[in-house]
Amino acid sequence: MSNPTDNQNRKIGIGGFIFETLKTITMAMLIAFFISTFLFRPFRIPSSSMEPNLYKGDYLITSKYSLGYGKYAAPFVELPISKGRIFENAPARGDIIVFKPAESKVFYVKRLVGLPGDEIQMKDGVLYINGRAQHIAELSETTQTDKAGNPLKISLYRETFSNVQKSHMIIDQKIGSEVDNTGVYNVPPGQYFFMGDNRDQSLDSRYSPQIGGVGYVPASHLVGRAEFILLSVEDGFSIKKPWTWGKMRGSRFLKGLR
Repeated sequence: MSNPTDNQNRKIGIGGFIFETLKTITMAMLIAFFISTFLFRPFRIPSSSMEPNLYKGDYLITSKYSLGYGKYAAPFVELPISKGRIFENAPARGDIIVFKPAESKVFYVKRLVGLPGDEIQMKDGVLYINGRAQHIAELSETTQTDKAGNPLKISLYRETFSNVQKSHMIIDQKIGSEVDNTGVYNVPPGQYFFMGDNRDQSLDSRYSPQIGGVGYVPASHLVGRAEFILLSVEDGFSIKKPWTWGKMRGSRFLKGLR
């Protein structure tokens, strides 16, 4: 016969194990929530709109403290912030930033082009900021095929913003898009203007939300500044399938973005 005392001790032991396990899981979740809300948060690049600087399959690490904390700073919950950000730091032109457009259910990553009060315009594929053309230098030209198999000339440029001591690469098609020539975008106070580095393959602030673009982005919707690429994988990669691990892009591991 079993001893009632032994049964009681066993029940206490099982209960204690469950309690300690739940406590550990809860603490781990709270720590992860704190880190992703106030320090760093990962995001995966789902498209080619930021090539040649970010590839589809890149996993970014963004810093949250670098911009302050807006309504979408915390994962899974929306903070009660309707305007601006807590501990707000103004982003710099040229920063790669993760944000959530108004009325959108998904996050975007683009390059910050226009600050509040700026005038932005495209003329023959060249970016103008406050009436001044931004310098571009062609680096190379390649021929690719579109989805229909037609040849398409693609040029790689280095673009340098005026009064900013850094540059970045962009891709532009020789046959331009409908936003290679635009009217003037007047960036409203408290909002920002973003563009993709793959200029003809990016639905960004040049397009209104009504047609799938992001339009102007309120300051409260900025989430984090991209700091580095943690890792990068090609289509078909799965951590659960070791035979696909060769699809990791080793040259992009821990690649800085600043």
